[in-house]
Amino acid sequence: MAIPYYHVDSFTSELFAGNPAGVCILSAFLADSIMQKIAAENRHSETAFIVPRTDGDFDLRWFTPKVEDDLCGHATLASACVLALRKHNVWPVRFHTRSGVLTVARDQDSFEMDFPAMPPHPCETPAGLLPALGLKAALVMKSRDYLVVVDQAEQVRALSPDTAALAKLDAGRGTIVTAPGNGDVDYVCRMFLPSVGIDEDSATGSIHCTLAPYWAGRLGKGTFRAQQLSPRGGSAQCRIAGDRVNIVGQARLYLHGTLGL
Repeated sequence: MAIPYYHVDSFTSELFAGNPAGVCILSAFLADSIMQKIAAENRHSETAFIVPRTDGDFDLRWFTPKVEDDLCGHATLASACVLALRKHNVWPVRFHTRSGVLTVARDQDSFEMDFPAMPPHPCETPAGLLPALGLKAALVMKSRDYLVVVDQAEQVRALSPDTAALAKLDAGRGTIVTAPGNGDVDYVCRMFLPSVGIDEDSATGSIHCTLAPYWAGRLGKGTFRAQQLSPRGGSAQCRIAGDRVNIVGQARLYLHGTLGL
C-alpha cells in the first residue's frame, strides 16, 4: 500500500521553524495500532490522518507518538495546507474529528481554524508542578491543560523544566506557561506534554483555545498576536468569536513522499 505523506512546518512562514507535523492521505482509516505505529515512527509531536467523505468533507484523526489526541491545532493547519497543495478548491474545509466539526478557511498563504473555546478555571496547584517547571510562584488554572501564568516573557523563554518530573505528575494532558508579550505581541507561551510523548511542543494551536479566553478577560480585548517561545518558535493570530476561537497561522511544506506499507 502506497500512502501519500507530507511533512509540514506549521505556525511559521519559514522552513525549519514552527511545529513539524506528518499528514497521511488515506481512502479509509487504517487499524488504530498501525496509525499509532506510523506516528511513533515519524517522531513528530503529531501525525494527522485524513480520509475524504462522500459529502465533500473530511474525517481527521491525530496521533502523538504515544496516544490518539482529541484536538490538535498544528496538525489541522498542516492538513489544510496539504489539501491546498493538492488543489482542493472548496473552502472553508470541514474536518470531522473527536472534537466535533472543525472548519478551516483559506486566505492566500494563511489558514484560519475555528476551534472551541476552553476557558481556564481556578484550581488547586498540583504538588510538584511549579518545582518541575523551575518556578517558585505563579498563578495556576486548569482547562484541558494546566495554565501557569508568570509575570514576564523572559521567564517563559528561560524555562528549563524537569520533563521527567512533569510526566509523573497527575497534571492532566499538559502544561501551558504564559506571560504578557512585548511590542506588538500580546502574549507569549510554551507548552510541555511529556506524559503523551512530547517533551515540548514547538508551536501549538489548541492551547489558544485556553489562552485567548484568559487574555481576553485580562486585557479586555478580543484579538491577539501570540508567540510561542520554544527553540523553533511559532506565531499565531487569535480572535474570540463567542464560544469559539479563530486561530490563524501559516505553514510550509518540507517534504512530500510515499509511505510503503
